[in-house]
Formats: sequence, structure tokens, C-alpha cells
Amino acid sequence: FVDMLSMIVARLDRPDTVAQEISQLARSHEGYGVKPEHYQFVGEALLWTLERGLGNDWNDDVRRAWSACYDLLTRSMLEKV
Repeated sequence: FVDMLSMIVARLDRPDTVAQEISQLARSHEGYGVKPEHYQFVGEALLWTLERGLGNDWNDDVRRAWSACYDLLTRSMLEKV
């Protein structure tokens, strides 16, 4: 999960370069039985974890950036299934 997020964050300015990886990830998740409603819970857990891990470096801008990144990934994955 962290590796995939790191790759996506590194390529935020070029989302077309991760399209194939996102499609593959979406198919894998579908095969695991992941449902669309699960993504919200994972997103909440991700933000909670980042907030605790980043400590004083966590702020509203960082939260908004991570939320936007995760929302984009989620929407992209759900479009692929």
C-alpha cells in the first residue's frame, strides 16, 4: 500500500504514467472482494496513520493533499472495475 502510494505521489504531475498500475491494482482489489464502500474506511485509516506518524508536520494542507491523492486514486480504481 505504501509503495503504491509513494509511486503515485512521485508521479502526481503525470497521472497517465500510473494508469496501467491503477488498472491492475483495481482488478486485484476486486478479486480480493474489496467493495466500493471499503475505500472510505481505508482512506480514514490512512489519514489517521499519517497524522500520528507525521506529528508536528501534519497540518491542514498536508491533510488536504493526502485526501486529494487518495480520492483521486479511489475514483480511478473504481472507474476501472
